[in-house]
Amino acid sequence: MIMETKEFKFNGVVLNGFLMLFVTLALFIASVVGIVYAIICLDESDGACGGWLLGGSILLLLIDIVCMCSFLQLEPNEARVITWFGKYAGTFAETGFYWINPFYGTKKVSLRARNLDAEPIKVNDKTGNPVMIGLVLVWKLKDTYKAMFEVDTQTMAAAPNTVGSDTKGLMKALETFVRVQSDAALRQVAGQYAYDDEDNKDDEPTLRSSADEINEQLEQKLDERLALAGIEVVEARINYLAYAPEIAAVMLRRQQASAIITAREKIVEGAVSMVKMALDKLSNENIVELDDDKKAAMVSNLLVVLCGDESAQPVVNTGTLNH
Repeated sequence: MIMETKEFKFNGVVLNGFLMLFVTLALFIASVVGIVYAIICLDESDGACGGWLLGGSILLLLIDIVCMCSFLQLEPNEARVITWFGKYAGTFAETGFYWINPFYGTKKVSLRARNLDAEPIKVNDKTGNPVMIGLVLVWKLKDTYKAMFEVDTQTMAAAPNTVGSDTKGLMKALETFVRVQSDAALRQVAGQYAYDDEDNKDDEPTLRSSADEINEQLEQKLDERLALAGIEVVEARINYLAYAPEIAAVMLRRQQASAIITAREKIVEGAVSMVKMALDKLSNENIVELDDDKKAAMVSNLLVVLCGDESAQPVVNTGTLNH
């Protein structure tokens, strides 16, 4: 789902910060000199001239102080959301030192990538088994308009009054939003897959065996949920997966039993192959002739030796094969 963006570049007057710094310092010096000269004129009984000069100098000083509050310093991957008496006026993201109209409101935001290492949560997989699952998420702010005006960052922030004036407060509020939505997306995705295909009956993807597919689904769900806040998902993947503690021991025994059965199947398959090779070699090279009973006895003995868990203790027959 593609959401229309309302963000646009700020097109107001933006001046070089170093030039305006020189201008404001010059005005400050001029206003101070004017105030001193006006006081001298008042002392010399030139009240009319001194009064006008004093008033003008004080007004100039106040204007200069207001202008000093309008400097912007932006580092790479930072931006300022600019408003004009509450109305969105655009986003300014040029790196450097600038000056703008002091009546514009500015809110600083960070466009840098951030990590979220979510704590494992307990969810039920497709088969109903409780599992513990966690994720790591890399995200960054893409649309400043949505982040500032379509998500209530004021109430989500730990210190609501700092949002807008403090970048950390805003980003912490967005991180809270990301954390909640990540939890919901993780639960949704995990509930669509089984933890593992214990019975090996089909090729359906599982949480354990289909990591790439699960991560792709997770990124898609997160993109849909976080687009409202203008947040882009750079990467999302599951970094922790385990059965919940209450069934972990039972599932471990089941996995061990399955592993033992699989190992036994391999051992029997190899033993049968070795017995067949031995019989064929004895027959082809005319080493000894064996009837069916002797072959059966030999097969039984070889299978016991090859499939046993412990080393077999040989019994040497010094007589004939009939004894």
